[in-house]
Amino acid sequence: MDRELALEFVRVTEAAAIASARLMGKGDKMGADQLAVDAMRRAFDSVSIHGQVVIGEGEMDEAPMLYIGEKVGAGGFAVDIAVDPLEGTNLVAKGLPGAIAVMAIAPKGGLLHAPDMYMQKIAVGPRAAGKINIDAPVSENLKIVADSLERNVQDLTVVILDRERHAGIIQEVRDAGARIKLITDGDVSPAINVGIEGTGIHMMLGIGGAPEGVVAAAALKCLGGDMQARLWPENDDEVARAKKMGITDIKKILTIDDLVHGEDVMFAATAITAGDLLRGVQYFGGGVRTHSIVMRSKRGTVRFVDAIHKLDDKNIALKL
Repeated sequence: MDRELALEFVRVTEAAAIASARLMGKGDKMGADQLAVDAMRRAFDSVSIHGQVVIGEGEMDEAPMLYIGEKVGAGGFAVDIAVDPLEGTNLVAKGLPGAIAVMAIAPKGGLLHAPDMYMQKIAVGPRAAGKINIDAPVSENLKIVADSLERNVQDLTVVILDRERHAGIIQEVRDAGARIKLITDGDVSPAINVGIEGTGIHMMLGIGGAPEGVVAAAALKCLGGDMQARLWPENDDEVARAKKMGITDIKKILTIDDLVHGEDVMFAATAITAGDLLRGVQYFGGGVRTHSIVMRSKRGTVRFVDAIHKLDDKNIALKL
């Protein structure tokens, strides 16, 4: 992929973030999500790619745009795209931190076509890459990360979704002595934080969405981090769905290379509400400011894009 595409992808996530942030704190998660979807889909029309959505808003009969299989772009390099125009709908609706507009891009065939179901995940940063084991006790993985970072387990912070299903691993982390940051929604942002030293986040654990797992894996691959995962179907229908999408061994441990194939993946995200790493969308008279991250695994490049956009008289950003 052409490295000049990186800025084009940032413009796509910026458009989604600017549109949806208007509804921050207004209690309308569906409305915020729709604004993000509409803006992201329009932005793709000017991007020089021949893209196909492999992870998106759902099947064709479930989503009018950015559905799985939809073709996007103005023509060019053939790529697979995973999108989440608004990751953290509840966060935007309640004005809470951590909501982002996000996408991952890889050459055709480079992203796992993850079914819409749960996935068990463990994610760590570059210094612990290749050392974790999703089937090992939590205490063992914590010790591995602590040793890799040359610190004590008590110095680590683990991000876990605040769900009843995680009561066991929460207790295991506490018993091991590590600290915990419970989050209400959205586990892609924490995966990015895990991969960047200085955010104060050292591991992500738990069961979340499988599509989000692929997006998170793309970010970690760009950052040199690591992730292991396993599908977590809740019924026979979900097992059948996974097999239909080509995943025949449901219990297989999926490595980061299973989730994201090859060495040329790009990742872009724009904050909608402020998080540990990125500032949220800020509006002012006649303009708006965004803060984004864009990464490419092939070069190991990580760029932060701090942008100011002019707005027209309808409060729509001009030529992102």
